[in-house]
Amino acid sequence: MERIIAHIDMNAFFASVEQQANPALRGKAIAVTGGGERTVVTTSSYEARARGVKTGMNKYEAKRLCPELIIVVGDNRKYTDTAVRMLRVFESFTPAVEVYSVDEAFLDLTGTGKLLGPPESIARAIKNRIFEEIGITCSAGIGPNKLVSKLASNMQKPDGLVRIRPEEVAAILEGLPVGKLWGIGSKLEQHLAVMGLRSCGELGRYPVSRLRNRFGIVGERLSMMGRGLDSSPIIPVGEGGDPKSIGHSTTLRKDLCDGGELRRYILKLSEMVGRRARRHGFKGRVVSLTLRYSDFYTFSRQRRLSEATDDARLISLTAKQILRSIGLRGPVRLVGISISKLVKGPAQLNLFDHDERREALLQAMDRVNDRYGEF
Repeated sequence: MERIIAHIDMNAFFASVEQQANPALRGKAIAVTGGGERTVVTTSSYEARARGVKTGMNKYEAKRLCPELIIVVGDNRKYTDTAVRMLRVFESFTPAVEVYSVDEAFLDLTGTGKLLGPPESIARAIKNRIFEEIGITCSAGIGPNKLVSKLASNMQKPDGLVRIRPEEVAAILEGLPVGKLWGIGSKLEQHLAVMGLRSCGELGRYPVSRLRNRFGIVGERLSMMGRGLDSSPIIPVGEGGDPKSIGHSTTLRKDLCDGGELRRYILKLSEMVGRRARRHGFKGRVVSLTLRYSDFYTFSRQRRLSEATDDARLISLTAKQILRSIGLRGPVRLVGISISKLVKGPAQLNLFDHDERREALLQAMDRVNDRYGEF
């Protein structure tokens, strides 16, 4: 049976939710941001986008482009509530729903035709339900797999509906820039351009062995993507397995060159990561430090531990070691800490008194934070 996968993508989600909640914002140029002084645009309405306001801009730059822009501080509870209501709509059509992010999902419609009708009719019914019950619009893409359906949903925005049939895939991909494919970012696109691969058609015809030599196992995946092939399954809600990493990051109130101040932020973020790991029963074997400089150059470095940990002190010490080993090339704008290579399960029996005291201390800290709030 031919796979039929739909990708539903909300249009300017955070901005649309804010406009729906506040009629005074409808039809206006708005930008949703965080609450900090140095925050950036998370999402802008289509009215603002027409004036050049883009995701990632700081609010002052956005205001220069669009003086009448209305800045709205985002409300995560509002967006989560809306996302839950959207999920209920999706699951009324099929139980095979994979939530990809807060504002988009994949739906497996394979085999639903006899009950619900053609895929286009199902997608149109979903779009109508979303608009009638939630008051926002979405774009729908239908294809033989997740890769193609996501491509289709981006072809008509906002409020579009596109179906790409299996026999149409090759013709559509032939001249399509590789950067239009889900999973190929700007840096990978540049690497492919150096190899003379600018279109999906060129990528699909390129020898797999040469792609594998250049990119490793990813090369095989790239070859399949160039041909519009994707066998990845729909992973329904609740069946996604354990997370791959646990991390926190923060944009600093001002750019920092002082290693001492930066180390205080590293400690704070390490506490947040350790606390979250303990809450969910995880420990990590790899600690990563991410820095973003004032010119937005961003990079990460990591260090492997001898054994997995959820101890914020060890996470912090490891991150500080990484910081000392790399040094600072300029003012830092953002810092992030994460742990990966996670393991889950009951803690090992402690053989030494100091291990027991450490565990007791961490539990006591968690109880204090639960009662009075973090930090």
